Amino acid sequence: MPFGPDAFTRTEGTELRWLGMAGFLLTSHGTAVMIDPLLGGFDMPLLIDLPITAAQVPQLDAVLVTHADNDHYSRATCRELAGVTAAFHSTQYVGSEMAAEGLPGHGHVIGDVFSVGPLRITVTPADHAWQNDSPGAADRVFADEDSCGFWIETPDGTVWAPGDSRLIRDHHLTMPAADVMLFDFSDSDWHFGLDGAVEMANTYPDTTLLPYHWGSVDAPDFPPFNGDPAVLPDRVTNPGRIRVLAPGEPFRLPR
Repeated sequence: MPFGPDAFTRTEGTELRWLGMAGFLLTSHGTAVMIDPLLGGFDMPLLIDLPITAAQVPQLDAVLVTHADNDHYSRATCRELAGVTAAFHSTQYVGSEMAAEGLPGHGHVIGDVFSVGPLRITVTPADHAWQNDSPGAADRVFADEDSCGFWIETPDGTVWAPGDSRLIRDHHLTMPAADVMLFDFSDSDWHFGLDGAVEMANTYPDTTLLPYHWGSVDAPDFPPFNGDPAVLPDRVTNPGRIRVLAPGEPFRLPR
């Protein structure tokens, strides 16, 4: 579902649009934020038409990036968005990488709180240092704090973007109930895994789930990109809260 500049200027309510891949657009009372946008330039073939290009984005108050993987920190996309984006926020490591690219990057430690317009955003922990288990994947040792999630308080409810992570039981299962969770349910060792994702979802039985990491990339043998939403209703408590969006389709927070 392609969309254009009008989606960025909504002055009432809070709305989310899945961008495909792991990306989302969040608009709230005149503020526009993208989370992990990948709007072109990926190194694997896609199965979807992206609903908007970077060149079509009129303005963003912020881009939030959870970690350095190129399906979340798309350097090409962020460079294209730099001219219309007030600030880029991520971990300290990714923030330093952004600064090296000439982007207005802000690096945060886990637990930091910052504001973007009416949004109050807390940086949350993640466990996604997969590079350390893959010799040759990186030229540095990755720390847990190089990846993060975001807890986003809006005037209309709370949106939780946990990012890519293995399940951290004393964090992911002990949070207040968000109104909406951006839901990675791919069955991969360095992600929640399907069982972990279901356990997390069922810990918060009234939270709306917006799935991602599914249906976007033509890589059938690569588990991180191949969640199947059809398996969720039989395993998730209160399955009517699962909202499987088409790329670009809006979801409006009900409050």
